[in-house]
Amino acid sequence: MSELMRVQKFLSRAGICSRRKAEEYMQEGRVRINGKVCRELGTKVDPDRDTVEFDGQLVTRDDNFIYILLNKPSQYITTLDDPKDRPTVADLLPAKMPRIWPVGRLDWDTEGLLIMTNDGKLTNLVTHPSHELSKTYAVKVRGLLSNDSGDLARLRQGVRLDDGYVTRPAEAVVTGDNGRNTWLEVVIREGKNRQIRRMFEAIGYPVMKLRRIAIGTIHIKGLSSGEYRPLTHDEVVDLYGLVEAEMPDRAIPSAKALKRERQAIDRGKLPDHEARKKKFFGK
Repeated sequence: MSELMRVQKFLSRAGICSRRKAEEYMQEGRVRINGKVCRELGTKVDPDRDTVEFDGQLVTRDDNFIYILLNKPSQYITTLDDPKDRPTVADLLPAKMPRIWPVGRLDWDTEGLLIMTNDGKLTNLVTHPSHELSKTYAVKVRGLLSNDSGDLARLRQGVRLDDGYVTRPAEAVVTGDNGRNTWLEVVIREGKNRQIRRMFEAIGYPVMKLRRIAIGTIHIKGLSSGEYRPLTHDEVVDLYGLVEAEMPDRAIPSAKALKRERQAIDRGKLPDHEARKKKFFGK
């Protein structure tokens, strides 16, 4: 017999919702224990013996969530399976890794930062447009642009795409050129299909290379193309903070796991997120 726990805690550890939200769901009659509706907030369950359902679906408790930061190469599909048998981002991960999925998408020919996880709550929050999470890209375009260019000013104000949609204002800074092409750093807070490429097409500067380098305060620096690493706990905390949501229990590592992570940071195997935030974002 395993340790008894309140239903709210069980649902939180299973990644369904926060404990507070679980209480609301119980009072609404959306939670069943062993086939019976459970509205009593003090109810406890044995995870090994009792059956817990939410909205008619069986809820199972697994180990802690997994959070991976992948530097996606070009010519990989951001999916777990492809009927055309093209390379997928799942091919870049160990075969024995538990099932995780991409948070959002990167195009076939776009490189860079991709978060993968089995945390459904974080996936939904990060990808929901209402949170306007910033996404930073390194962009190489054909042609020369300057920071005071009128064309670049159009991006900063919002530009009309080929389907009539007008983008939100973007941040765009020229970082260099080779006399023929221009490199820029661009920040957007929305995610229309192939948006960066379409934005630059709209002002007459086709994109030659595109790489996402940051989501919020999570930065890709130090990770080679095709490589991956676990997100640190501070990075996961930051993501939940950016979307203003409570972390589920399964997102919180054990004391032993946190100690191992701190040792890896001290050895330089993982980045010190707080130090990197100050360096890259001034926070």
